[in-house]
Amino acid sequence: MDLKASIRTVEDWPKKGISFKDITTMLKNGELLKASIKEMVKPFINDNVDIVVGPESRGFIFGVPMAIELNAGFVPVRKKGKLPSKTISASYELEYGTDTLEMHEDAIKKGQRVLIADDLLATGGTISAVIEMCEKAGAEIIGSSFFIELEFLNGREKLKGRKINSVVKY
Repeated sequence: MDLKASIRTVEDWPKKGISFKDITTMLKNGELLKASIKEMVKPFINDNVDIVVGPESRGFIFGVPMAIELNAGFVPVRKKGKLPSKTISASYELEYGTDTLEMHEDAIKKGQRVLIADDLLATGGTISAVIEMCEKAGAEIIGSSFFIELEFLNGREKLKGRKINSVVKY
């Protein structure tokens, strides 16, 4: 099974010059989806993960089955204003400004071992914000696992010294 071959590239979307990696072509194939989860979990299988944290929305797609595979809980990270209880937040830079992510203040207990899951590592901004919130809550970050890494954007540099897994690299 070739996971990379199952990803559709859409040129000039969402804007000219971008080669968008569309994972919906992989997600619709049950065997490939299962294989992607297995590959994302593999390096962390013996790390005693308590919680998998995933930013919306594609972090949910990968994070929940990863949590099930690891016998761990799942914590969603949402855009500002989407969670109903008291939250902690972190902001990060975008090409055109900033964005803010939130998670429930009581989602992670001090000392819990956390794995962060998302579909894509690009510049590292989103994951850095997620790490910031998790550490603010007292988590021990075990690492981060991504389905795709865009190596040319150097997002790994922002995560230096951390355990990082990516399944498909461009």
